[in-house]
Amino acid sequence: MALCILHSRARVGIHAPSVTVEVHLSGGLPVMSIVGLPEMAVKESRDRVRGALLNGRFRFPDGRVTINLAPADLPKEGGRFDLPIALGILGASGQVAASALGEYEFVGELALSGQLRAVHGVLPIAVAARDAGRSLVLPRENAAEAALVTGLLVRPASHLLEVCEHLNGTALLSTQVSDGPLQRAPEYPDLAEVRGQEQAKRALEVAAAGAHSLLMIGPPGTGKSMLANRLPGLLPPLGEAEAMETAAIRSVSGRDPFDPVRWLERPFRSPHHTASGVALVGGGSNPKPGEISLAHRGVLFLDELPEFDRRVLEVLREPLESGHIDISRAARQARFPARFQLVAAMNPCPCGYLGDSSGRCRCTLEQVARYRGRISGPLLDRIDMHVEVPRLDVSRLGGPPPAGAETTATARARVAVARERQEARAGKPNSELSPGEIDRDCALDATGRRLMEQALTRLGLSARAYHRILKVARTIADLQGAGAIDSTHLSEAIGYRRLDRVTPGSG
Repeated sequence: MALCILHSRARVGIHAPSVTVEVHLSGGLPVMSIVGLPEMAVKESRDRVRGALLNGRFRFPDGRVTINLAPADLPKEGGRFDLPIALGILGASGQVAASALGEYEFVGELALSGQLRAVHGVLPIAVAARDAGRSLVLPRENAAEAALVTGLLVRPASHLLEVCEHLNGTALLSTQVSDGPLQRAPEYPDLAEVRGQEQAKRALEVAAAGAHSLLMIGPPGTGKSMLANRLPGLLPPLGEAEAMETAAIRSVSGRDPFDPVRWLERPFRSPHHTASGVALVGGGSNPKPGEISLAHRGVLFLDELPEFDRRVLEVLREPLESGHIDISRAARQARFPARFQLVAAMNPCPCGYLGDSSGRCRCTLEQVARYRGRISGPLLDRIDMHVEVPRLDVSRLGGPPPAGAETTATARARVAVARERQEARAGKPNSELSPGEIDRDCALDATGRRLMEQALTRLGLSARAYHRILKVARTIADLQGAGAIDSTHLSEAIGYRRLDRVTPGSG
């Protein structure tokens, strides 16, 4: 047989479009060519495949070997096509049974010895293979990840010889059929471990209930990072579709080892303030997800917010509104989901102690203004809540947690009830309400309208800040089980606009 056809998958964003691997053998001078827009790593598979076949005691065909990766206009990258290319050569030369190849999709990188090495982005491949009605043959190291996909027949292998023996019927590969994803309950840090800071805890609960962005301002060591780390535990559990989407992003990123056991955990990403714009939003010649996409359906924590490069922070403005990021390059375009919950922390001034009772701050008004000016007004306007996290009295720090300290589980139960009200009313969290939905769900009575008019006048709020206050007030009302927003809900929401009402030097 001079022609053999197999199925594999490429990567575009978090999707895995189908790739048909066509291998043709013909006479002529010995040469092996790969066409179909392959990148360098794919072109180098010629040497990996040749070495794997020869070390497996297979006969490498004499003459011309042409490999076409269709469709021709879809870029191909990585070593994932090594296994299907090798099997295509063996099938075309009659060394494995080619009749069974159409039942499977193949993915895997080959070592020169023929060993199969793991590849990135297996989860989207597994979903696409299941939807196409085919089994998936892949490296054994990727099997647990692929098994997250319900209804997919996975056949893991460690070596090229194992796959060939399976296709020839001499020794079948073991099968792994998923009855559903692993269901281990996530473990999060407990809110009871945070001493004091009752106002900040309340703000954290409101932020969790409505998926609102949050900025915490306070001196060093007051618990801002501890509070941020406990936000994922307050959020409702991920649904299976949401968990699969977040797992697919981690799978294609290749940044961290993929742990299928932890797939139900809400993401928590905390990039360092030296991170570049590409690291934050994603990019590269072959676009990959950045921190905002890795935080999808979870929390993105930016500690020391003013220390981030201002141009880096500005790229957050669009995804904060849209919930996705579009990355365009000359030859590639990709869209990654980025529905993250932003939590940021900052000091009140360069030294960190403005307004502290110790009186140690010596920052001038100009220094404070310059420090806060590193965060642009448009970005600050998009953060729903600004709260103070003041320094605690030393007497509250020692010993075990006080009796009756509220736990994460208790607060999460209230958050879950509030989220259920929002889902029943609008089908989404309050933070995602459109202007029309705000008019419908956040209507104010006469007292509330007067209060908002006074706040708009005194604080000089923008229309965006006005809408965000209304959405936060709606969340506070949902936590209390109220059908309508009253003045107490509105007053609390206005109080969460700390930076709208504080001028440098006022403490």
